[in-house]
Amino acid sequence: MRGVLGGAAIGCALAVLAAYLGEIRAPVLLLLLCILVCAGLGAFRLPRRVLKVGAGLLAALCALCLLTPVLRAPLASLTENAAPADLNTVKADAVVVLGAGVWCGTGALEPSSLARLLRGLELWRAGLAPILTVSQQSGLIGPQECPKLSDLERASIRDLYPNSGPRVLTLTNVTTTTDEAARVRELARLRGWKRILLVTSPSHSARAARLFRAQLAPLGVTVTSANAPETRFDTTLPLPSDRLAALRVLLYEGLSRVKAAVGGTPERK
Repeated sequence: MRGVLGGAAIGCALAVLAAYLGEIRAPVLLLLLCILVCAGLGAFRLPRRVLKVGAGLLAALCALCLLTPVLRAPLASLTENAAPADLNTVKADAVVVLGAGVWCGTGALEPSSLARLLRGLELWRAGLAPILTVSQQSGLIGPQECPKLSDLERASIRDLYPNSGPRVLTLTNVTTTTDEAARVRELARLRGWKRILLVTSPSHSARAARLFRAQLAPLGVTVTSANAPETRFDTTLPLPSDRLAALRVLLYEGLSRVKAAVGGTPERK
């Protein structure tokens, strides 16, 4: 019984870590399964030892990430951003504001979504492009009744610029960055675009730029990254809380690259 309880305790700790770091979409069943599996392993001597050693190594790795700035270099490798001086000379056809998230219960934009939208509007106000694109999530992830990101962003634009806002186009039915790139490819083909400004969060920027170039380079369209500020943590990682948030981002981006390497998510039509 003691081994089962010990395994369940480790399972609870792993479930909490997975829920935060892994951004699990269906937490209740998956987290409960994690706890039950660990409790079952705790009933047997050899699996219990393996579980304890594995949990100890994982705890040591997390401690290293929390207590030192070791994550700075890998975090920097995720970022691509045009220098401000270069942006001032750019004239683009559109500012592409990539989707982030929505708080479904309150019907509000998540901070990352709001930061991206405001950055896109800043570029439009500077006269760098006449058109802004926003994304409409497909509904495959999250509650079906969740407000559409594009509707919330359009409402925000109307509130800020009731009479003289940018022209806004919607990238419909998207689930992934690949979907967004495909929608922009079609717009670029139909409208003859030659340059876009790509707005996303810093940690998403290098991967997003690569995906967009893969879709747009055959059309001769140039992709320039113009990142929004990071809203989830201080990118210099001065505090353990910043490092924990950065670890979450790194794991998410790492898993996204693994998914892409094995075929990725099929494009939504």
